[in-house]
Amino acid sequence: MPVARVGSLDICYDTRGEGPPVVLIMGLATQKIGWHEDLCNMLADRGLRVIRFDNRDVGLSSKLDHLGTPPLRMLVVRGMMRMPAPPPYTLDDMAGDVVGLLDALGVDSAHMVGASMGGMIAQLLAIGHPDRVRSLTSIMSHPGDFLSKLARPKALRALITPVPREREAAVNHLVEVMRTLAGPGYPFDEARIRDYIERARARSFHPRGFLRQVAAIMAAPSRISALRSVTTPALVLHGRDDPLVPAVGGRATARAIPGARLRLFPGMGHDLPEPLWPTFADAIANHVFAAEASAAPDDAQRASG
Repeated sequence: MPVARVGSLDICYDTRGEGPPVVLIMGLATQKIGWHEDLCNMLADRGLRVIRFDNRDVGLSSKLDHLGTPPLRMLVVRGMMRMPAPPPYTLDDMAGDVVGLLDALGVDSAHMVGASMGGMIAQLLAIGHPDRVRSLTSIMSHPGDFLSKLARPKALRALITPVPREREAAVNHLVEVMRTLAGPGYPFDEARIRDYIERARARSFHPRGFLRQVAAIMAAPSRISALRSVTTPALVLHGRDDPLVPAVGGRATARAIPGARLRLFPGMGHDLPEPLWPTFADAIANHVFAAEASAAPDDAQRASG
């Protein structure tokens, strides 16, 4: 797998397709292979250059164990009390990794597509690096306000329960976590989920990175005020039955960004159900090409001026 040097970090990535560049940003402790090959190919088939990568502390990108590991119980308790502890690194730092990856690839700007924590990072890119973001698609994410963080207790318990060390027990545990987070409207594809978890574990197993990313999420302030100044074309996709990031988070994101379009999917939880992949690919591609078309007159005017 190709690796880009971003500051002091190595960021593992891959690309496919030709066309406007689209960066896929995954969520908490989820490797780039969480963007399934078939979904990536659907996007490429629709005329997009697809770039996916492992966030810091995940997969084959750099691990930051020298920064220490915050206790999970403390992170959750302080987060619920709205007194987050200082994190080893921030979501803004992770947004900076994306900018560095663009630099390494020679890409001046791209369309950002983020899922869950990746949606938060994509929002921060639109806020802090608007010249690098052609459009924003925020999937099953939220803008950082307290109400949007109120997960259902069962989903939160599943997420924070320690993963067993033994391989088979760990895989079985993570399958059940994914089952808990999935929505009721689509069959739970245990074979596909188990295959992903086994491949991800074989590729990299790094629970300490999970804790540092949780700390970054918990410490992030609300982005609502900053999102009100975003002029980037924005699309928000969210499941109506998401138990981890409730649909109120998607609605709050769309309300905060001027002109954002919101699509809610009945029966979808905190996952990307396979039957919806063609719908997601169409929605993202249509959004990207609409943003490209709307930017074209401005580009021509700047060139002529």
